Amino acid sequence: MGNVTRYIIGLCGKLVNDMLSFVVFCMLDVLDIVLCYVYMVIDFFLEGERKPCYCSSPKDAIVNRGNILVSEKGEAEKIVCVTSNKLQLEEISDTLYSRPSLVVEVSKTTVKRLLVAKTTGQSPFVVEMVQEKISGHKSHPVPRWSDCDCDTCNSWSNSCKDTLFVRMEGRKDNVSENVLFIHGFISSSAFWTETLFPNFSRSIKSKYRLFAIDLLGFGKSPKPHESLYTMKEHLDMIERSVFEPNKVESFHIVAHSLGCILALALAVKYPKSVKSITLLAPPYFPAPKGEEATQYMMRKVAPRQVWPLIAFGASMACWYEHVSRTICLLICKQHRTWEFLTKLITRNRIRTYLIEGFCCHTHNAAWHTLHNVICGTASKIEGYLDMVQNHLSCSVNVFHGRDDELIPVECSANVKNRVPRANVRVVEKKDHITIVVGRQKAFARELEQIWKAAKTR
Repeated sequence: MGNVTRYIIGLCGKLVNDMLSFVVFCMLDVLDIVLCYVYMVIDFFLEGERKPCYCSSPKDAIVNRGNILVSEKGEAEKIVCVTSNKLQLEEISDTLYSRPSLVVEVSKTTVKRLLVAKTTGQSPFVVEMVQEKISGHKSHPVPRWSDCDCDTCNSWSNSCKDTLFVRMEGRKDNVSENVLFIHGFISSSAFWTETLFPNFSRSIKSKYRLFAIDLLGFGKSPKPHESLYTMKEHLDMIERSVFEPNKVESFHIVAHSLGCILALALAVKYPKSVKSITLLAPPYFPAPKGEEATQYMMRKVAPRQVWPLIAFGASMACWYEHVSRTICLLICKQHRTWEFLTKLITRNRIRTYLIEGFCCHTHNAAWHTLHNVICGTASKIEGYLDMVQNHLSCSVNVFHGRDDELIPVECSANVKNRVPRANVRVVEKKDHITIVVGRQKAFARELEQIWKAAKTR
């Protein structure tokens, strides 16, 4: 009788959640269209030009950042990224401009047809256009009116170095052991430096060099306006900021959430250099046969549901370009106010590094990283994992919180299916954040054992 009752209650709860979600997200669909025009006007008056968005034309939104859109029918969209005097071919995710919803389909049918016509038949660029882009490309270090202008968020603009913010601890010279820590989405290096770094043993700090980075667009790292925050841009910045200046020849990787995708890409790129891979809550959702991998990933990480709340937040960030910009305007631009209120309410009894990491980014960085890295690489993760299984000899370790409501435990099981030698540990009563925060001492010991075991392989 008890099981039947729980089943009925669960079914009713799901029905209520589905109905409420349908209503709320239909309203958000309308709100995003309205905000599109609101920001169009405000941007024009405050910045002297209208900034194209993905509602109207993906071509304009991409080309406006100093890039050239190139596509061939039946292939993924690609851009020629113009930086200084270099041309780089990069892929962008179709989820940037293709996010189907009932309201948009009904109210913007004509626009949608135009979008399809524009994005499936772009002709290749010509030499004159390339030359024009190279000569006219400019950087914009001054923050936009809707972004935070504080010293912390913009410290990079006063530096002559075009590199990530890197926090390094441990041995300084004659180092043979390096560890790279990569944080997750809308986070920062403090996720590691405030939790794990103080808890590593003296023995580890005397032998290992520990690198924790702020990814491009997050924390204290550069947040260029013209960037599309593609996988290649993120990887290039890690190499330029960590590997090259510190002459890193071999390394261990520890990564959380979004960082797991970058970690796998690095492992595949440097197969002979990686000693161990430790992934926390890896977002791996194998797409069913016949499904578009990018769209499937978007629906899994952002399911357009009001409950659980973390899924609601992810859905607003992923599906709505202008709603998410408004959230950044209210939270990120005002992060100093939120930090002050937190300290005031708690009487300065809790550390605010999670809030700082959550708030210190721009909308442009979060929006494009979410789509171009998390969604855009969905079709590549399977290949990365196959490479790790078949061509890398390093140890693979996966940790996942049983109560993770954003990236479910099944993702780690999916990794295990592709990499049978992976050691998967599901931690009871821990979620997406508390898989580290709150158990940092235990996790630091676990990492030390992983690194020491890797030396004997």
